[in-house]
Amino acid sequence: MAKSSSLRELQEALAQVVTENARLSEENGQMRTENKLLREKIDALLRKLFGASSEKLDSGQLLLMLQGLDAPPGKEPEPVGAEAPRRSTGQSPPRERGPRIPEHLPVVEEVIDPEPVKACREAWRCIGEEVTEQLDFKPAEFFKRRLIRRKYVRREQPFAAPIIAPLQTLQDRCLAAPGLIAAIIVGKYVDHVPLYRQEQIFVTRHGVKLPRQTMVQWMALAADWLQPIYEHIRTGVLGGGYVQIDETPIEYLSPGHGETKLGYLWVCSSPGGDAIFCWQTSRAAACLEEIVPAPWQGTIQSDGYRGYSAFVRTHNAQVGREAITLAGCWAHARRALLEGQPSAPQTVNWLLKQIANLYEIESQLRENCAGGALRQSIRAAQSAMIVRRIHTALWRIRRRYLPQSALGRGISYVLDQWTALERFLGDGRLEIDNNLCENAIRPTAVGKKNWLFVGAAEAGQRGAILYTIVESCRRRGIDPLAYLRDVLTRLPKMLITEVPSITPQAWAKAQRQAPDLKAAS
Repeated sequence: MAKSSSLRELQEALAQVVTENARLSEENGQMRTENKLLREKIDALLRKLFGASSEKLDSGQLLLMLQGLDAPPGKEPEPVGAEAPRRSTGQSPPRERGPRIPEHLPVVEEVIDPEPVKACREAWRCIGEEVTEQLDFKPAEFFKRRLIRRKYVRREQPFAAPIIAPLQTLQDRCLAAPGLIAAIIVGKYVDHVPLYRQEQIFVTRHGVKLPRQTMVQWMALAADWLQPIYEHIRTGVLGGGYVQIDETPIEYLSPGHGETKLGYLWVCSSPGGDAIFCWQTSRAAACLEEIVPAPWQGTIQSDGYRGYSAFVRTHNAQVGREAITLAGCWAHARRALLEGQPSAPQTVNWLLKQIANLYEIESQLRENCAGGALRQSIRAAQSAMIVRRIHTALWRIRRRYLPQSALGRGISYVLDQWTALERFLGDGRLEIDNNLCENAIRPTAVGKKNWLFVGAAEAGQRGAILYTIVESCRRRGIDPLAYLRDVLTRLPKMLITEVPSITPQAWAKAQRQAPDLKAAS
């Protein structure tokens, strides 16, 4: 009896040991999994802090990763490896020559004679000269522009009311001339110099006191005058039926709360055309209803932010048909997969190679200046099979990786976006990615690091107007200072129907034709 009792106790003890061993084994497996995920997050943090610029992650995306949350890939410049590597020709690149003095610059001559010649010029005869050319610079300077409007009366009517030319300026009794306002706008929105720094520069280098509050009022005045040009550019961007849209966060002041809040600059870009900036105080999908008005139909290309798909579904449900289609961005898909490279380098490198093949095809199409029909046919013949190959591979390997792992999140992101990612194959107008729109946003990232916030909420749209104008100038390759100075001078004298003739596109065309007109005359 005692032996049977001891045997049962031994069996119970053994069962407890087995149960405890199983529990510890399960905990050990969970800890290993957690340890692996934490190592991936630490690797992401190290790439953020010390990695090459092409491998760094967006700070907002990194924060979500460290909190264990899912997030769509961030907005960073396209990694170097996104396009297929260039083939080596076996020849070393030509050496770049040093800077040269442009021929169009004005010349200021300075004659330097030896001291003995200066003492007695009659005793010396010049037999030649040595010419040395240097590139010099004269800082900008203030000057007083005095507008003199003479009054006249007819000789035969000396007692009649005199006549005088009207004072056509941006605002009555405005101290600033168009050139000064243009310089302040370019300083902030092109050179990213905050107004308080411009104020210090004007005082210390030129002895002119211009309070930043006054400069803010001048920029608001300029934005109001430039509003018709902004609306004309907006109509042109949305009129093509294909836009790329992206957004970037910018803080703004919240009066009465003593703090800043987060607003967003939304950018609509027409590839090969202009880009418009729109200000909204949130990132909600409802903001797109104001940016893209209800009658609009066409294709929107964007990243994987769910607000775009929600807007498209709501918009199409309201009109009762598929008025808007959504195209994806392969650059964002690549970045999502790139995050899993440390944990599965062989798998990720194969996927990145396939995407590089897609970019190689696009590069050849750009070099050949292919039109929409040719691009669509080449993509159907060459790119479609690569896309199908990537899709098949992702479906086969997705079960091998934990959903919360870096590569698991990247695969889920790409597969969720797959219908949108395939869209470029069937439409030759579409680009393979959204990078052209991101290029328009990139200057704002530099600017907000310097001036930190845009002011009050209503100042956001004024900034959007000015950003739109200078970005349009950048895309046309024209000097924004020269354009703004000329247009702000002419606007008070023009009718609203003449606005199309002074957009950056029309202005650039007129500048190109000006030398031809002078030569013909």
